[in-house]
Amino acid sequence: MQRFTLTLSGPDRMGIVAAVASFLLDHRCNILESAQFGDPATTQFFMRVSFDSSGTATATSLKAAFAKVADQFSLQWAIYDAAVRPRVLIMVSKFGHCLNDLLYRHRIGALPIEIPAIVSNHRDFYKLAAQSDIPFHHLPVNPENKEKQEERLLDIVHQDRCDLVVLARYMQILSPSGCAELAGRAINIHHSFLPSFQGAKPYKQAHDRGVKLSGATAHYVTPELDEGPIIEQDVARVDHSMSVEACAGVGRDVECAVLARAVQWHVEHRILLNGNRTVIFR
Repeated sequence: MQRFTLTLSGPDRMGIVAAVASFLLDHRCNILESAQFGDPATTQFFMRVSFDSSGTATATSLKAAFAKVADQFSLQWAIYDAAVRPRVLIMVSKFGHCLNDLLYRHRIGALPIEIPAIVSNHRDFYKLAAQSDIPFHHLPVNPENKEKQEERLLDIVHQDRCDLVVLARYMQILSPSGCAELAGRAINIHHSFLPSFQGAKPYKQAHDRGVKLSGATAHYVTPELDEGPIIEQDVARVDHSMSVEACAGVGRDVECAVLARAVQWHVEHRILLNGNRTVIFR
């Protein structure tokens, strides 16, 4: 059995679900999982279907055949072969907890991805990359070379055929053109609920304000700093007895969990963009 995933979105019209089901039946496919959502605010329809094929269908043949259905309903859509693991480039600076967590999940098979490269503006984690047998690219950034280094980054993305870029506490801002190049396929993790405590020393800012919750937000990268479509958020409680370091430790744990969920949902094709919001079929 070959397994595939179909995702689609478009104007909410009668007959889309029936057309999809008929298409899959005609091509000897069996639905394993199906979810749909019609947004009354935008009048857009969203659907994700996981299915297997008992015939000789391939992703290429299914795409060619489904194009007619998509044209009929003016759909944006994609079909993915579950046997093909998405290729994910990870970027990191000096905080390695999210990188280490993603590498561990990948190593034990919990995260179904390939990691062709790790990119950093510091050398701190080249040994960690080597332990995982992953190429490490050191691209130090300063005001004079920032544009050139981003060009090198995008070259790596293209050469390694990366489907997703994960900013795992990478502390450099991508240019508007870089964000446009990676639109819909770059995920960032941000401490706290956006847009709180931006800038330097966020956990000290939170501690000084006496917050009772430490949180994290994973979102897609856009030219508007930390304002891209939100994928996942979570919180953990903190209290007056905790130091800045203790609060940061709680926050790091939340960041790891939130980023891992966001990456997993993306590579499992569970996220569909709805303007500046996301539809997530968990």
